[in-house]
Amino acid sequence: MGNHFIMPGKIVYGENALIQAKPLIADLGKKALIVTDRFMVRSGNVKPVEDILDELGIEYCVFDGVNAEPTDTIIDMGIKIYREESCDFLIALGGGSPIDAMKAIGAVATNGGEIDDYYGKTISVPTPPMVAVPTTSGTGSEATQFTIITNKRDIKMLLKGPVLMPTLAIDDPKFTLTAPPSITAATGLDALCHAAEAYTSRKAHPLTDDLAISAVKRIFKNLPVAYAEPKNIKAREEMSLAALEAGVAFNNASVTIIHGMSRPIGALFHVPHGISNAMLIGECFKFAIDGAYSRFADLGRAINAAHRADDDRTATEAFLNACIKLCRICEIPTLAEYGIDKDKFFEAIEKMTDDAIDSGSPANTIKNVSRKDIIKIYKNLWK
Repeated sequence: MGNHFIMPGKIVYGENALIQAKPLIADLGKKALIVTDRFMVRSGNVKPVEDILDELGIEYCVFDGVNAEPTDTIIDMGIKIYREESCDFLIALGGGSPIDAMKAIGAVATNGGEIDDYYGKTISVPTPPMVAVPTTSGTGSEATQFTIITNKRDIKMLLKGPVLMPTLAIDDPKFTLTAPPSITAATGLDALCHAAEAYTSRKAHPLTDDLAISAVKRIFKNLPVAYAEPKNIKAREEMSLAALEAGVAFNNASVTIIHGMSRPIGALFHVPHGISNAMLIGECFKFAIDGAYSRFADLGRAINAAHRADDDRTATEAFLNACIKLCRICEIPTLAEYGIDKDKFFEAIEKMTDDAIDSGSPANTIKNVSRKDIIKIYKNLWK
């Protein structure tokens, strides 16, 4: 990607960000499709968005059919409502799944066909205006040109294109207060993977480095607090900012081996994305560190897990141990504790390895990753 750098059209962040964004929403269209899930409707998170649209005199309808892992079938349902209701822009409210679903609906709305048609291609026809309002601090989807949709072949399709960048990202920490501790942990560790992988990617460059390191520091300082004290608005605000920084960083520097190996686990065994990432952190970083000691060492020093005087290898080990400790604090289960059948997992390793390699993400690791390496890491998760 070289020195190319992209971000959402506009970002409004911090307390009361939604209210501050009102003038920006006013010009986006005449009727919005609000893409969300049923929990967001029940918890009252959708109402502030509806109230703003009512104040602005903008019509809207709500599509709350998104689940934890959006599928091509869900996208088809959203497209149908978007067209039948004559909507002309989209607002996503929720975690990464509603935001991913919004992007996919937007892509098909202007490109035609079905979302499956765009797997492996760069989407280039502009979408309708899109507003992303995340309610978790982790996916960074509000700041990326990517969307992940599971198709009928149980493949998590990574779809991309600069046109998938939201027109407006609204990072208001009050929306994250309803996230239960398990979601706070999963999404926070997802953000950690985004930032650490972006920093240790072959595609890293100075702008992404600064954002990635800043995000890693914020996460180590604030995730344990947000996990233990869900109503701590300061910790929530810091995590919201960290997720945004990490999202912008990996949007430009890409992710590496963790994400490549995580998506197949999520697709085949229905493990939430952040949890499957966290399950892999220890083994994947253990594999990757000797290809990039200086990069991992920087992260170890940045979070004060290592001293300035420590050599790179010592600082790297300190960062790895800190990651494993953070996963323990956040009570991340092993595959077995999650209830996955070991025999079925081993039967799926060949397919998961193919899907991981096909995603392209492992190739961004600053170390050559072979098929044999990926198989070994999958097996090591059962040690």
